[in-house]
Amino acid sequence: MIKEFKKLTDTEADLLYKAPVFVSVLASSSYNKINEAQKADAIKLAHLKTYTANPALLSYYLEVEKEFKEEFETTVKAYYPFDDIKRNALKREMKRIGLIILKLDKGYADLLRKSLEGYARHVKRAAHSIFQDFIFPVHIDGLTD
Repeated sequence: MIKEFKKLTDTEADLLYKAPVFVSVLASSSYNKINEAQKADAIKLAHLKTYTANPALLSYYLEVEKEFKEEFETTVKAYYPFDDIKRNALKREMKRIGLIILKLDKGYADLLRKSLEGYARHVKRAAHSIFQDFIFPVHIDGLTD
């Protein structure tokens, strides 16, 4: 466990490690299915984050990367089909993640929140269109105050 997560329960820490997976699935699950371009970009970005993230977040993204692809597939299976009920369940998980982030040191929490927001924007734009922006705005509940 990374040092910034020491004051969290194991369950809370596990959920934070899965945050990029939930963000990716939520951002790439429009039209009740997973957009393959967005999925591929999410997997690639999870790997790149270990090289491009703020240095304070590198240990976090190294942990995330270890299980990202498998967790992504597991989460897709658990929440498919991506109807309103399943998407709302994903949004509830994101709200839980947002509350857990608030338990972290403020500086680290701000870095993590901003990083996850940027990650969501990037995944969402992998198959960008104006119509998608209208249907699924960039803001993801649970990632902002």
